[in-house]
Amino acid sequence: MKVLVIIQLLLCCVSHIKAVTVESCPSAIGSLLKIEVEETATLTCKTDGSIDPSNQELQWFRNGARVNLAEENRLSRSSLCVQSVSKEDNGVVFTCQLKGDASVNGSIEFDVQYPPDLNDTKEVFVEEKDGVVLSCDVRANPPVALVWKRDGEVLDLTTGSYITTNNGITAELSIPKAERDVHQGTYICEVTSPVYGIASRTFTVTVVDRVLKFPIGPTIAGVVVVLCTIVLALISRRDKIIKCCKRN
Repeated sequence: MKVLVIIQLLLCCVSHIKAVTVESCPSAIGSLLKIEVEETATLTCKTDGSIDPSNQELQWFRNGARVNLAEENRLSRSSLCVQSVSKEDNGVVFTCQLKGDASVNGSIEFDVQYPPDLNDTKEVFVEEKDGVVLSCDVRANPPVALVWKRDGEVLDLTTGSYITTNNGITAELSIPKAERDVHQGTYICEVTSPVYGIASRTFTVTVVDRVLKFPIGPTIAGVVVVLCTIVLALISRRDKIIKCCKRN
């Protein structure tokens, strides 16, 4: 008898649970929507039959910020169209809730996938003994694996005084003091994505002879001093110069 009463109570509670559901196109896996850059997503929010018809107004939020809706797009069923999805939309959460009861809600999180912006070639000229930095944009979702190569071979970072950094957005290979015999060659920043495969950026590094830097600033200052000295000397001897000219 007690078991029957408990079951009846549970059924009663379940029948009074209010709910909204959020669907998406493309379809989400659970509450996670995998989508690529420039694609369009349509989100649809619906109330179920347990909600009082007078309390079926819906609200949308993007990362907690309310989205403006047309009046006819608020009652019992509401849709959002997110056009030209961008990299900045990755991780964004869209939430639909009852206006009169924020605890009744549903959400979709965007998992925006995109490859790194690579596949190009750059020519780099550096004077001997000067420093140079090779830079790659490795920002991608999912994250990529990176390897540096030189002349077709994986670069031995323990030689050549190389310094590497990678913050997940930009990867850099630094050469503090370039030497022609050691550092000249073709460098490749190669990334591998589990979704988009291999991409790379090629750097053709040429080490040129060091050019003697002419000290322009001090030279100009010296010329100005010499000219001022000449002018002052001419002014101080102008009477003698005038008399000399008259005799001639």
